[in-house]
Amino acid sequence: MPELPDVEIFRRRLDRHGLDRPVRRTTVAAPDLLDGASPQSLGRLLKNHRLVETRRHGKYLFASRDGGDGWLVLHFGMSGSVQPLVPDEEPPEHACLTIAFDDGGIAYVAPRRLGMIGWTECPAAFVEAHHLGPDALAIDRDAFVEALSAHHGMIKCWLMDQGHIAGVGNVYADEILFQAELPPRCEAAALDREAAGRLHGIMQRVLSAAIEARADPERLPEGYLLPHREQGGLCPRCGGEVASVDACGRTAWYCPTCQSD
Repeated sequence: MPELPDVEIFRRRLDRHGLDRPVRRTTVAAPDLLDGASPQSLGRLLKNHRLVETRRHGKYLFASRDGGDGWLVLHFGMSGSVQPLVPDEEPPEHACLTIAFDDGGIAYVAPRRLGMIGWTECPAAFVEAHHLGPDALAIDRDAFVEALSAHHGMIKCWLMDQGHIAGVGNVYADEILFQAELPPRCEAAALDREAAGRLHGIMQRVLSAAIEARADPERLPEGYLLPHREQGGLCPRCGGEVASVDACGRTAWYCPTCQSD
C-alpha cells in the first residue's frame, strides 16, 4: 500500500507533469472510486482550468485548480500511483482517472481499484472531516510525545493508526521500529518521554530517507530493514534471520535479536 513516501513522490510527479496546463479532457474509467462527485461533475470542475498547487497530508494527495475554489483529492488504496502521459498516448492499463492537456496528461492508476478520487473545498476541511491525525513529517516532537503518551496499546498499532498520525503504514512502521530497536509488539506505555522523542526523530528520518530513495527499498541506505523484509531475509545489522509476527492484524517483520524486549 502506498504510504507517505510514495505519495510524496506522486506529489512531486504531479508537480512536474500536471501543473499550469489547461485541462482539455477528463476521463473517469472507475466511477465507483469517486467520492462526492460524478464523472460529469468532476469533468466540469476541471475542464479549461489549470491545476496550480499540490499538497500532501499523510497518504492523501491534493491538487488545487486556479481560482482557489477547490481541490482534487486522490488516495491510492493498495496499489495506486500517478503516471505522466505523453501527447496522444493511450492511458495505461488500470487508469481510473485520466486528465489530458495539450502536451500530454496524467493518469491516476489503481490496479486493485481500492483508492479514492474526490473533491474538497480545502485540504484542512477534508483532514478534519476524515479524522486524520497530524502529518507524520509535519508533527513536532512535543506533539508526538504527548499523543503517544495517551496510548496504551502496541506501538506499531499507534504508528499505523491514521487518526493518531497520518502517513505511516505497515511497511514503514516496521522500518521505524527496526531503526528504533523496538519490537513491534512493544507497549507504547513502556516508552518514557525521552524514548518517545527519539522515536519521533527516527520516524521523520526514515520517512525522509525513503523519499530521498524515491520510495524504492533497494535505494535505501545500508542498514535498513526494508530490502530484507521477507522470508529468509537477513538482518542488515546483526546478520541474523528476520522473523514475522502478527501485530494489529498485519504481518510485522523484525529482527528478534536487535529488537528484543
